[in-house]
Amino acid sequence: MQQENKSLNRIVGPVDLCTGSVTAIVGANWGDEGKGKITDYLASRADIVVRFQGGNNAGHTIINQQGKFALRLLPSGVLYPDVINVLGPGVALNIPAFLEEREALMERGVAAPQLRVSNRAQVLMPHHIFFDGAEEERLGERKFGSTRSGIAPFYADKSAKVGVQVSELFDGSRLRERLEDILAPKNVLREHLYGQPALQVEPLLEQLLEQGEAIKPFLCDTTELLREALEQGQRILVEGQLGALRDPDHGIYPCSTSSSTLAGFATVGAGMPPWAMTRIIAVAKSYSSCVGAGPFVTEIFGDEGDELRRRGGDAGEYGVNTGRPRRMGWFDVVATRYGCRVQGATEVALTLLDVLSYREEIAVCVAYEIEGKRLSGFPTTTELTKATPVYEMLTGWMCDISGIRSYDALPTQAKEYVCRIEELIGVPIRSISVGAHRDATIER
Repeated sequence: MQQENKSLNRIVGPVDLCTGSVTAIVGANWGDEGKGKITDYLASRADIVVRFQGGNNAGHTIINQQGKFALRLLPSGVLYPDVINVLGPGVALNIPAFLEEREALMERGVAAPQLRVSNRAQVLMPHHIFFDGAEEERLGERKFGSTRSGIAPFYADKSAKVGVQVSELFDGSRLRERLEDILAPKNVLREHLYGQPALQVEPLLEQLLEQGEAIKPFLCDTTELLREALEQGQRILVEGQLGALRDPDHGIYPCSTSSSTLAGFATVGAGMPPWAMTRIIAVAKSYSSCVGAGPFVTEIFGDEGDELRRRGGDAGEYGVNTGRPRRMGWFDVVATRYGCRVQGATEVALTLLDVLSYREEIAVCVAYEIEGKRLSGFPTTTELTKATPVYEMLTGWMCDISGIRSYDALPTQAKEYVCRIEELIGVPIRSISVGAHRDATIER
């Protein structure tokens, strides 16, 4: 039964996927919002799930009857054997990580997932990983908080046209010439800036040719695959990595990632026409968390932050890829409203509402204050470093809600919390997560 959300003048109905169209699942904040769970939840109704950017530098956690899975490079539809999972041309393809992650899934009894990799995807190289880590070490306290997975050097090379497409791994003569050109300037940096020995072409060439043979069974023209899928009326999910505030153009640059995290880039990074995307789900936590450097206005410290971190998620708030403890904060309306706007969100999935069940009062940041001026808009990074939060206090519900599967059955205070956030961000909240398992989801 459809329900009208009068405050937003929108029609809110059951969560479903339209045939012959694309649904994007993206982050509204800094990443770590729970996109993997939402993608996994909706993947049961999808034909294809696509990753369109990023690499194995961040992870998505999925919990189902088979256990807990931390996915880094593989799309979040891999736990459904009938779903085709695609890595688009916008992805940073770490071939060893791809193969190891696939093998690890099957070793745990998961059916071999249907995987397709774009033959236009570019290969993440060993020297990308080296330069990422070496530069963080060189910068010291001024570092960007990189996961040291090679992502920034990878995308820098892609833009500079000195990357290698996976399709180039099958022509040894051409690849040797390309590597000679690519490694010449890299070795100047290795030797004279970082004090390391020069890289040799032949060992890298041999390694890449072997990787090419290993990845070859998964390669195809994924752009054509997706075009045919749309023509046949199939349901497609595209899955983003990290969140809007880590976007290099619209986020907290330079403490951002190196590929666009926005739904607007999804059709480019996946290889689909823009008109195909009809629905954009921005995922936001019921509180805030952040891994890595950069301004984080609602950050909380000490015992209060430790308590929220300990209770958060299935095993606490720690980075899936790095294991680093996440920085914790209260829900940030200013950041989330901005994130939803730049994502073009048609709706929000609110995750981890159950985590706040221990709080008598819950703080919500409704504005920023910078040098005595109150702001409701999200400022540039320079201004953001000066911002302090303006909080509104809401009453907590102080009871376990993890077993509830109906919105009407939620405590009044929990519903008031959801409605207040919805009112402030200006986007309808269509689903609510009350636990880590895929079934712990309330459709609204």
